[in-house]
Amino acid sequence: MTTASDLQSVSAAVVPQAKRFLQTCAEVASGAAPEAAIPLLLLATSDILGAGARLGAMVDVVPSARFEPDAGEETDLDPLRLGLAQVLEGIDEYVEVIDPVLGAELGGSSISADLATIASALTQGLAHFEAGNEIEALWWWQFSYLSIWGERAASTLRVLQLILGHLRLDVADDVAAEAEYDALQS
Repeated sequence: MTTASDLQSVSAAVVPQAKRFLQTCAEVASGAAPEAAIPLLLLATSDILGAGARLGAMVDVVPSARFEPDAGEETDLDPLRLGLAQVLEGIDEYVEVIDPVLGAELGGSSISADLATIASALTQGLAHFEAGNEIEALWWWQFSYLSIWGERAASTLRVLQLILGHLRLDVADDVAAEAEYDALQS
């Protein structure tokens, strides 16, 4: 049986992961290190998916109050989304299967929009946590993970990994042959 103490422990563990994700996205969006953007976003997204998986695997969190307390003003995440879109220009948009469980319908998405969606949900939960509503924060993170940001993070993670694979492995045949020869000779 999950106790209130267990739930508070999980919410306290999610906080640093959420803050790291938000910080990494902001750093990448600033354009400070464009050559490291893909690896940094890959790491941040996989880390936050670990937190989300823990949230999804646990019993449903049900706050004592049946209404969400006001967490204050919503953070404007358009600057983050636009900054990420600028850094990821040319590789931001992708095509995916909308719901592979229900069919093969394709739709479009973008890494920048997905990361901003994740950031929005994490920010909302952090606002609840920082207001002292730890169980509400945990409920929000769990609900939003299951309803939207978990799926957006999983799609984004796949795309980031594929982009990184292309960047590292798509080389001209003569370059690959020379590297293979050098590796075999050493």
